[in-house]
Amino acid sequence: MTRVIFIRHGRTSWNDAKRIQGHTDIPLNEVGREAVKGLRLPSEYLSWQVHASPLKRAVETAKLLGLGSPRLEPRLMEMHYGAWEGTTWGELETRYGDALTVRTRRGLDFRPDGGESPRELRSRLQSWLEEVGPQGRDTVAVTHKGVLRMALAMATGWDLVSRAPARLRWDRGHLFAVTNSGSGGLEVLAVNVVLEPP
Repeated sequence: MTRVIFIRHGRTSWNDAKRIQGHTDIPLNEVGREAVKGLRLPSEYLSWQVHASPLKRAVETAKLLGLGSPRLEPRLMEMHYGAWEGTTWGELETRYGDALTVRTRRGLDFRPDGGESPRELRSRLQSWLEEVGPQGRDTVAVTHKGVLRMALAMATGWDLVSRAPARLRWDRGHLFAVTNSGSGGLEVLAVNVVLEPP
């Protein structure tokens, strides 16, 4: 069994402003850096291989957590929000009105203007899992909120529209097992694994 613990990157100025980041390469802000510096993975995970989204906020988080230089993996990037990146959901609600609600209720087939759908995000995450699973090497994945939500959806059958089956804390790790070696399935082992002081 191959295990993967997913960790979300630290805070950025766009997180604080509630702006959609997607593929926009925003670094951590000072508050985010200080928060991540004060955390470490429990010792049982320190021998695991480390992969990270190539976006600055994920790479910097991995380094500040003391995980060294991770292997950069584009399939761990956040969902691409196209023309919506840099806006807030409030601004989009003003622009689209009820049509935004209709679009978001499409679940896996929701698509921002010029962006990718959750179904496409799932496809690239599954492709990565199909490679990692058969290797039998437990893995730390430093990634993004959208990827964490997709991992939960893949493991539980959650439709991304109804209430999530678990409340994920963004300052903690989320542990999964890769199941059906070679097919990229996931099973939840533990959510909200507490990161420790250094």
